[in-house]
Amino acid sequence: MKIKELDKILEISLQEDLPQGDITSESCISPRSSSEAVVLAKEGGVLAGIEVAERVFKKIDSRIEFEKSFEDGQEFRDGDILARLKGNSVSILKGERTALNFLQRMSGIATKTKKFVQALEGAKTKILDTRKTTPGLRALEKYAVKMGGGENHRHNLSEMVMIKDNHIKVVGSVSEAVKRARKKVKKRVKIEVETQNLAEVKEAVENGADIVMLDNMPMEKMREVLTWVKGKVPVEVSGEVVLNKIRDIASLGVDFISVGSLTHSFKSLDISLEFLD
Repeated sequence: MKIKELDKILEISLQEDLPQGDITSESCISPRSSSEAVVLAKEGGVLAGIEVAERVFKKIDSRIEFEKSFEDGQEFRDGDILARLKGNSVSILKGERTALNFLQRMSGIATKTKKFVQALEGAKTKILDTRKTTPGLRALEKYAVKMGGGENHRHNLSEMVMIKDNHIKVVGSVSEAVKRARKKVKKRVKIEVETQNLAEVKEAVENGADIVMLDNMPMEKMREVLTWVKGKVPVEVSGEVVLNKIRDIASLGVDFISVGSLTHSFKSLDISLEFLD
């Protein structure tokens, strides 16, 4: 992620939390006070956002010393110290909540993604995220997915063509939608089509789609589609995908499984910042 893009997100977040400063810390702690603190894991998981957290503190006070003990993508356990800080007490307190908000949420996404990736160990199928992200935080959340071992689907509507059910309703058919899209976009732009049954899959593939998505299809229908596709195009499965079913889906030979819950229904990890005596 580009620093300029990250700084824009952090500036909005810090303005939200510090519109006129931190009246509690500034009113009861000497501006000359210095402290040491640790970022402490209260449960195990996969780290994501440690550099974002560091950037939060540096934007508040560039003199704060921030020493990482783990890197993004690494697994940690309950009780591990993820980073150590040293600097002005008030400055550290000003950045505490914003830094932890990013770190807890991003690590939660990475941890959940890792579980899905591990469930498919040995299979060719890859785990993808979706655009079901927190508005304004997509870049950070998709980065967290990658730290958990997943892969990013399209980042935005400008990146690739994704023909879905509402596009098809407006245009009239899968074949017409694919034909129009292929005529309009450059060859290097991929066209993916969301399909409901084998007939739509055939229409999509025969008219030049690069990828087909099987949306909320029962296992038997998916098996029928994969038998016909036979490697003609990559196949993605989507729609209410849960952890205990992805191995069965992968066994059909699909290339990708997209999981919206990675970024819309994750659990933030319990990570705290604690001052040392």
